[in-house]
Amino acid sequence: MGEISGVWEPVDAEREAAWELYVELATRISVVELGEDEGLLREALSSLYTVFGTTREILRRYGPSVAPRVPPGHVTFGLLAVNVLNLSIRPLLTRWHPLLTAHEARRGDQVDPVGHERRWERAEELRREIEQVRQVLLSLAQALNEVAGVGDLITVRVPPQGRPGESAAGAGAAEPGGGVAEPGGGAGAAEPGGGQARG
Repeated sequence: MGEISGVWEPVDAEREAAWELYVELATRISVVELGEDEGLLREALSSLYTVFGTTREILRRYGPSVAPRVPPGHVTFGLLAVNVLNLSIRPLLTRWHPLLTAHEARRGDQVDPVGHERRWERAEELRREIEQVRQVLLSLAQALNEVAGVGDLITVRVPPQGRPGESAAGAGAAEPGGGVAEPGGGAGAAEPGGGQARG
């Protein structure tokens, strides 16, 4: 992730921590693409703040067991997590939080906050940087998914339900013994027992 690549041979504590952080990422807007006319930049930054805090809490809770000493060329949960926080999330928040706050402070009482934010001359620049961090988080999530040994909770979507009266099979719903949605990790993610972690 970020500037680190290497072999990850996780211990049990790392697998558990990987699941916790994976769930955090899978349920945050920080890994969802922010379309040009979708969402608020403030919400995206706030979501990243929460990821930052939750990651630190996971690191504190599991302690040294998720950051064991490893040979050169190997990585750990702790190394990957701290790398993403310090090289991706922290610089974005440090730079853009005060700039966005200053812009928000210029909004008049009768001005719509969404429109005010979208008229900001630096909005597109911030969206691009948020997207760069999102790609790093998706790469991290992919590695965490593989290490935790769970299905894909981020990119796999449940098929839409049909209208009343339409059969489940006709609507493409998952069926017992052979559903439509297939879990799985992507290529290049860290694999239990010595896969590559890149980003």
